[in-house]
Amino acid sequence: MSTPADQSTSEEIRILGKRVRLLQPLRGFRTSLDSVMLAAACRAEKGQSLLDLGCGVGGAGLCVLTRIPDTKLTGIDIQSDHIALASQNAALNGMDNRASFIAARVPDYKAQSLFDHVICNPPYLEAGAHAPSPHAAKATAHGHSDDTELKDWIDCAFYNLKSKGSLTMIHRADHTDTIIRAMGKRFGATEIIPLWPKSGIPAKRVIIRTLKDRRSPVTLHPGITLHRDNGAYTAEAEEILSKAKAII
Repeated sequence: MSTPADQSTSEEIRILGKRVRLLQPLRGFRTSLDSVMLAAACRAEKGQSLLDLGCGVGGAGLCVLTRIPDTKLTGIDIQSDHIALASQNAALNGMDNRASFIAARVPDYKAQSLFDHVICNPPYLEAGAHAPSPHAAKATAHGHSDDTELKDWIDCAFYNLKSKGSLTMIHRADHTDTIIRAMGKRFGATEIIPLWPKSGIPAKRVIIRTLKDRRSPVTLHPGITLHRDNGAYTAEAEEILSKAKAII
């Protein structure tokens, strides 16, 4: 049983149109729009299993479980305090019988049984490439204080996926070529979905969906524009973020 969250160091937020309640640290790691978009892009079906690599406090995985009945979630994260909060969040949302969370490093994790789907939001910064955040949790989430590389995340997904299982990842748009190279010939039928901050502005994030042991070519989708010129969410983004619509 996890220890109740310390209210002096954590806060409760609600995401996915207030369908999902989350406890998260007041400092350091923050659940973001990226987590909800990642979850929306996962093509899990009723009764299937899901692995969330670098799960943080469980936001993305619990969004998938909220959208798709009878799915099962395993989340791993290097930070034990995140795992404790993720376990509490599963209980807070009545999903503790469908979700389990484990403190583990991504390169070391090998499950006893394979998963139908893997989702991940790997660190966006290369370790050592930028001055680290003063908050240890945020530094690790951004790629500091841990020696994992992007390839480690893709390797872990490959090892833990069933054949033809899906990997869904959100990452920096300028790392797309690095991700494709790291997948090599192990994945195929890859889909790239740009996330445009506003119309006419280059994408900063992309969602990449791909299937283990497939050989079909890459598909580049038109993408999703997140904000209107006045800063409000577009209707398409609002459907995903507030109404739990899937990214097809």
